[in-house]
Amino acid sequence: MMTKSCFPIEKFKSVKTPFYYYDTNILQTTLDTIKQRLSDYPNSIVHYAVKANANPKVLKIISKAGFGADCVSGPEIEMAIACGFPADKIVFAGVGKSDEEIELGLDKKIFCFNVESEAELDVINHIATEKNMTAHIAFRINPNVGAHTHAYITTGLDENKFGINMELMEHVIAKAQNMNHIAIEGLHFHIGSQILMMDDFAALSKRVNELQDKFDIRLKHINVGGGLGIDYDNPDANPIPSFKDYFDTFHKNLKLRDGQTLHFELGRSIVGQCGSLISKVIYVKQGSVKKFAILDAGFTDLIRPALYQAHHKIEDLTSDEKEEAYDVVGPICESTDVFAKGEKLNEVKRGDYIAIRSAGAYGEIMAMGYNCRPLPKGYLDTEF
Repeated sequence: MMTKSCFPIEKFKSVKTPFYYYDTNILQTTLDTIKQRLSDYPNSIVHYAVKANANPKVLKIISKAGFGADCVSGPEIEMAIACGFPADKIVFAGVGKSDEEIELGLDKKIFCFNVESEAELDVINHIATEKNMTAHIAFRINPNVGAHTHAYITTGLDENKFGINMELMEHVIAKAQNMNHIAIEGLHFHIGSQILMMDDFAALSKRVNELQDKFDIRLKHINVGGGLGIDYDNPDANPIPSFKDYFDTFHKNLKLRDGQTLHFELGRSIVGQCGSLISKVIYVKQGSVKKFAILDAGFTDLIRPALYQAHHKIEDLTSDEKEEAYDVVGPICESTDVFAKGEKLNEVKRGDYIAIRSAGAYGEIMAMGYNCRPLPKGYLDTEF
């Protein structure tokens, strides 16, 4: 549990805000919990989704735990390998793999390409043929299964850009079977992110069962992606997601064939709760009807509230005064640079340290340099 008193505020004075702070105890406990839950299902493998957080110090901790990596770009593959992930545990997803990235995957002998279209299959086959190599692939199928999450992070519907539509699946598989430099290894699915209802994963499992029954093809593995959400509103009470419910849902509903392995691509649920964005209050502004706490962090440092209307728990680490309501905003010259409206915080003063919690996933990695702002740095708790 990472409570307000656990933050080493005095030591924060040695570094410039805003910055990301990673609690290695929460991260390690999360990794240990996953490994413990998977011990009941020895045919299951987790690939960490690097897109959630690619801080090298965080990646090295995850790789030492024995996990594989799920990458969506060539640079992510290179970063994963540099941080200790074995190439033969790397899956390469992404709807727009470039020729250079495909060549990289082949040269590094990664575990599998998750193929998202017939056009991509043709290019992978062409490149593998020219290199006289075999590309090991799984077909990413768009199962047309909805997920109870934000529309921007739903990926499993026909209207989404990801995956091969089911009506094309038979044709694409038959085509691949006649390619001498393609080895079909499995099927891949991913229906969305920040999913908290296990019924969504049960529905995916049943769709996978239907497809396996429909197509008579021997597959070595089924990859069900990731998507498990975290508790953004109460991270102290729920620092570790319910991995037991998540894994049990698949193993209860999914009918694997003899010898098949089950692969997961977890990202947010592994790193989300271990990270906080630490900022300082620049000004407290009294408006006509509300108060504004203006931070030195903005949506350039954490874009999720502006992009997804996401809510993060926000704490004043410095104050123990009575609570007041504030609109917590940043310094960026955009009206969308708002972290929260009407947020209850202990009375805020200029110079107070503010923690925006549950920011370990899609925080530091999505930071940008708009307004010519420098990117925030990330620190492990062990560095203070």
